[in-house]
Amino acid sequence: MRSHLLNDTTTEHYRRSVTEGVERVAAKLAATDRPFTGVTADDLAPRIDAIDLDRPLGDTTAVLDELEDVYLKDAVYFHHPRYLAHLNCPVVIPAVLGEAVLSAVNSSLDTWDQSAGGTLIERKLVDWTAARIGLGPAADGVFTSGGTQSNLQALLLAREETKTQDLGRLRVFASEVSHFSVQKSAKLLGLGPDAVVVIPVDHDKRMQTVALAHELERCAEAGLIPMAVVATAGTTDFGSIDPLPEIAGLCEQYGAWMHVDAAYGCGLLASLKYRHRIDGIERADSVTVDYHKSFFQPVSSSAVLVRDAATLRHATYHAEYLNPRRMVTERIPNQVDKSLQTTRRFDALKLWMTLRVMGADGIGALFDEVCDLAAEGWKLLAADPRFDVVVEPSLSTLVFRYVPAAVTDPAEIDRANLYARKALFASGDAVVAGTKVSGRHYLKFTLLNPETTTADITAVLDLIAGHAEQYLGESLDRAC
Repeated sequence: MRSHLLNDTTTEHYRRSVTEGVERVAAKLAATDRPFTGVTADDLAPRIDAIDLDRPLGDTTAVLDELEDVYLKDAVYFHHPRYLAHLNCPVVIPAVLGEAVLSAVNSSLDTWDQSAGGTLIERKLVDWTAARIGLGPAADGVFTSGGTQSNLQALLLAREETKTQDLGRLRVFASEVSHFSVQKSAKLLGLGPDAVVVIPVDHDKRMQTVALAHELERCAEAGLIPMAVVATAGTTDFGSIDPLPEIAGLCEQYGAWMHVDAAYGCGLLASLKYRHRIDGIERADSVTVDYHKSFFQPVSSSAVLVRDAATLRHATYHAEYLNPRRMVTERIPNQVDKSLQTTRRFDALKLWMTLRVMGADGIGALFDEVCDLAAEGWKLLAADPRFDVVVEPSLSTLVFRYVPAAVTDPAEIDRANLYARKALFASGDAVVAGTKVSGRHYLKFTLLNPETTTADITAVLDLIAGHAEQYLGESLDRAC
């Protein structure tokens, strides 16, 4: 069994195995003509259940054949131009190369004696991102597993900066379309059930700053503590960007920590055309970025950045076997001193490889393409009488619903849209997402693939309309 350990004596085995796997995936990508096969859980589960994990196949080729049957054949492929559902981007090749390197070397980014150069590369990328944001010379941060962890850590720092033990007095303000991780983080941080104050949004799905000011004033009058305001730069459902300069001014006025959840909108940091849409982000106390959303990186690749590096001390614990206090005075850079995680992958390498091969302008140009595509898609939807489109996009998301001319019952229209989404997914021809707007069911395109065209959007809209019309026709037949 030692022949399977990666070391100096097994490099040829490693090379052959990885090459065979890469060739298998490359062939699958080249042959994929739709984003999904339409397989159901009931179809796929028996194939996986039938595998006896206590009886290894012992051969890489046989295992890859089996993997083809239980995974590769029926995977959802984000690289396909008609995958239009969630915040999953196609990935760039330099980042995939970085993934292969980091997996093989297997550095752990918690301490210097496990990562060495990896620590410095991550720190360089944190500094680069903080500079792009404009957080100033005292900024710092750390890579995380994703936006949820980044938001949690940011709110942990905000809680500790209030210097209060009376957690029941703390309040967090976030818009009604902010990410669910705000509520989840409040619960994990031991805040009360009323801790998160939901702020209404305007027609463009941006936080209403007048309402925010009103709630902050109410908080002050009640003797409560405004722990943090979470502004969103790219909401999950709409891609909307809250008015960051106005929110920053209110945070300064009321002494609240300003956190910007830019998990989606961080692509604008590299944009050649639309960087101004997140002006004001430089005034934040902390920022979440997800490179695996709009920097075209494989999952996971995320970070939390802070204006004042000293605030990261709230995540610091010292263990004699790992990062004893003496290492601080010895100037040994241990990233675990800043992180909620201990063992942590060298995910920063993927972004490093991407920047060194493509450059920031290359990433930004790709993100600009999907933003431009969304603008064209909005025009198509606004001009199509079959659809109601909710808001003009700030990033690359379109929320809409099929509205048949002959049906006026909103509940029936809801069911038609739900049916259309499910039928489209079952066909495998395209994948779209869904959400609710004012209690009604809507569909969603999240456009993160520069290979997607307006022709793809038009074709998928026609498929949606066809499925919805089929449902309504069958519904009418049943009623008769």
